[in-house]
Amino acid sequence: MLPNSNLFVPRIWDFCKRSNASGVIYNHCIALHKRYYRMWGKHLNCAKLQSHIAKLRKRNPLWQSVGFQAVQDICQRIEKAYQLFFKHYKKGVRSPGFKKVRKYKSFTLKQAGYKFLGGNRVHIGNRVYQFCKSREIEGTVKTLTIKRTPLGELFMVVFVDNTVDLEINSTPSKIAGFDFGLKVFLTCSDGSRIESPQFFKQSLNAIKKASIHHSKKLKGSWNRERARKNLVRKHEDIYNRRRDWFWKLAHSLTLKFDVLCFETLNLKGMQRLWGRKISDLAFGEFLQILKWVAKKKNKLVVFVDRWYPSSKTCSNCGHILESLDLSVREWRCQHCQSVNGRDENAAKNIQAVGASTVELGDVSRVVPAITV
Repeated sequence: MLPNSNLFVPRIWDFCKRSNASGVIYNHCIALHKRYYRMWGKHLNCAKLQSHIAKLRKRNPLWQSVGFQAVQDICQRIEKAYQLFFKHYKKGVRSPGFKKVRKYKSFTLKQAGYKFLGGNRVHIGNRVYQFCKSREIEGTVKTLTIKRTPLGELFMVVFVDNTVDLEINSTPSKIAGFDFGLKVFLTCSDGSRIESPQFFKQSLNAIKKASIHHSKKLKGSWNRERARKNLVRKHEDIYNRRRDWFWKLAHSLTLKFDVLCFETLNLKGMQRLWGRKISDLAFGEFLQILKWVAKKKNKLVVFVDRWYPSSKTCSNCGHILESLDLSVREWRCQHCQSVNGRDENAAKNIQAVGASTVELGDVSRVVPAITV
């Protein structure tokens, strides 16, 4: 399933109405779940909920503006959220709750409710809409999702079933290990370093000014709404610039290396310790983009266990220190007397362990490329 995205729909008011209706249905379903649990002490079955909502939909003209499959998708979203809650509630995951109707983001149409008419026209419900196509839609369309941004802009995301046979890469494999850091975004095992632009830090003053400007406006006024949109634009600019840098970095790394090794990190724990800096680096988002690009280019991304002492292990002789404070950036091995930089040493160890994980053996030896 591959996404084809960015379709701008000019009839904003019509789709905002449907998004609001989807938010009302979502909140009603959440209320039914909570009421059912209070009465019976059990979880409400998704099939029963869909059947009940289908009956209510026939009596409510506002709900009828949302396709019946979109209503089913809302029930399925809530079911997935509850299943994640039952599975991970000990880790602090909360049960799904009510959402503001104006902020409800999207609704999804599956097999019915839409039809592409060719060119840049699509038939949704009883109307035909024009859109701006970011790229050609290749493959069988599976679902169509209308998304609403905080600025009120609408985008249409099309998921297609596009099976492409990937060519096997027969070139010699190049493997590298990477260590994630706070001061340096990535330290590579070949000695190179990749500095993070820290986009949020660059725009922090502009964000503060826009936030103060928004807080001083009267609630419910048009001036406050304009100030809110200005603040949202500042955040969207940071988001877009960061993702653009991530995509370019992912393409450059996959062009240079065939196997990329990373350490599995507890990013939520790191965020509790260092807060905004970890959020600004957005390492988890970068890994998602990198894995997608690597799969498209037939490259391999390997993850090393988080408990492996990559920083405390000497990359030359394998001697492991008993303890290593975070403030120590360079240390001398007591066994072989080699001087190890903390990040460079960790990257080399991650490279070696990643090579053994995929059975590449000696990382200095040229071997055939591993394919996904």
